[in-house]
Amino acid sequence: MNPLWLVPVDGSLHALRAVDHVIREAARDTVAPTMMLVNVQAPLPSDVTRFVDSGVVQDYHREAGEAALASARARVEAAGLSCSAHVLVGETAPTIVDFAKEQRCTLIVMGARGLGSVAGVLLGSVTNRVVHLTDLPVLVVK
Repeated sequence: MNPLWLVPVDGSLHALRAVDHVIREAARDTVAPTMMLVNVQAPLPSDVTRFVDSGVVQDYHREAGEAALASARARVEAAGLSCSAHVLVGETAPTIVDFAKEQRCTLIVMGARGLGSVAGVLLGSVTNRVVHLTDLPVLVVK
């Protein structure tokens, strides 16, 4: 059974560094991991969604998510690898953790943001929360 690696992507350079790391690791392994790219969109406030058709809201999240995933997907495909890409809506860290568990991922690979408090100096707030919320191994790429 191939390892299943989840790579959360937000379109940032930090996330793309994580994607590049996964590509390098996949090239070294005799059994390449199955890669899942995921982008989590924050839900729109209820005072917006109550006046906007739900189909329009879904299209908005899908389009924004696909835009955030585009560079990562292109890098994976350019390396001759395949991946699945998913756009989810919810609170970022718990949504990543829940999706990884549902999909039976073996590893979460995330970029370090380098912003925020002392705890977030290396990790960033979302990465830090994912590390604390999951039982899965998390590889943080600087």
